[in-house]
Amino acid sequence: MKTSTDGILTTHTGSLPRSKALSSLLVKREQRKPFDAEALRTEIEHNLDENVKRQAENGITVGNDGETPRVGFSTYTTERMSGFGGESVRKPTLDAVKFPGFADFMKRQIGVADDLAKVWNAPQAVGKLHYDPTLTEAKEESVAFQDSLKRTGTKFVETFMSAASPGIVSTTMLLSPDNPEYKTDADYVMAIARELKQEYEYIVSQGYVLQLDAPDLAMERVIMFGDQPLNVFLDRVALHIEAINVAVANIPRDRVRLHVCWGNWNGPHQDDVDMADLLPLLYKAKVGALSIPVGNPRHEHEIETFRTLPLPKEMILIPGVIDVTTNYLEHPEVVANRLCAAVAAVGDKERVIGGTDCGFGTFASYEFIAEDIVWAKLKTLSDGAAIATKRLWGRA
Repeated sequence: MKTSTDGILTTHTGSLPRSKALSSLLVKREQRKPFDAEALRTEIEHNLDENVKRQAENGITVGNDGETPRVGFSTYTTERMSGFGGESVRKPTLDAVKFPGFADFMKRQIGVADDLAKVWNAPQAVGKLHYDPTLTEAKEESVAFQDSLKRTGTKFVETFMSAASPGIVSTTMLLSPDNPEYKTDADYVMAIARELKQEYEYIVSQGYVLQLDAPDLAMERVIMFGDQPLNVFLDRVALHIEAINVAVANIPRDRVRLHVCWGNWNGPHQDDVDMADLLPLLYKAKVGALSIPVGNPRHEHEIETFRTLPLPKEMILIPGVIDVTTNYLEHPEVVANRLCAAVAAVGDKERVIGGTDCGFGTFASYEFIAEDIVWAKLKTLSDGAAIATKRLWGRA
């Protein structure tokens, strides 16, 4: 994994804008409704080229495919693994429970359920899980990305590809109480790890850094465990970290980065778990980088936690310095301040890479940021990184 040897590198969390046409086609495919397969292929190719070009144009140095062909950052797995069916019923967030006016606001903002990707009503695990042994969709996504890089003439310093963590799959696609294969959630989580292991190893074999998307490691404190004591939630976090380590056992840690977040909805987040409670557990993950949000008003102050709980020497920090829940455009000087604060907390400028708090299009049809603002935010990220580089290295 590249480090910021000559200046602050820039990246993001994975998902980037999709056109309305692409989102609609992906949702239809997920819902098993009739759709035009050729139109979907064309839309994916067009969107992919745009996402690749615009990352580079706006100064992103460690880029990806924007998760363009996926209906959702976690739910795409139901299209690559068998054993899912029915419908999960997830608990509401504590934000929605404590602020019903906010819950109504979000419903109006999101729109009509029939046109949306499955987020709160994803399938359940109803049988034994089997990842497609041919790895067809994973291979198609990798080839499409490589083809797009060639078509657009784009070169990144490094490329990454994201994948859902075992924990986020288990907390989004819930275990059916009638599933005869897995007696406990722990059995289910470990089964997911064994199946996704194939995808993880394939991604790394193709030359990408693997990013594991694991918002469950913070977010589920206010969803699945919203009515439970903190220690019960932390026990589940420990289980999810154990599952990650099982799944990446054959991958060098410096080829894996871990994204953790508190959920990227634009709500109050008043019950989010403190970073200080999480870091000792997150540091047990056999990964080479930690991506975590500090670019929003609820968690920006927690960058100081890395002073009291130092980042392991074998890890890079990718602090989110761009808020992905508001169309307010950060000033580059603000971004530079956040990056320099991260460097001061870590104590090593080469082990900090500028990132975003979360994805800009985590699920098709759930985008909250206008597309032109997305690219402006990535540009201000790179401009801020340039300012931070001048401060830290004494040169542009």
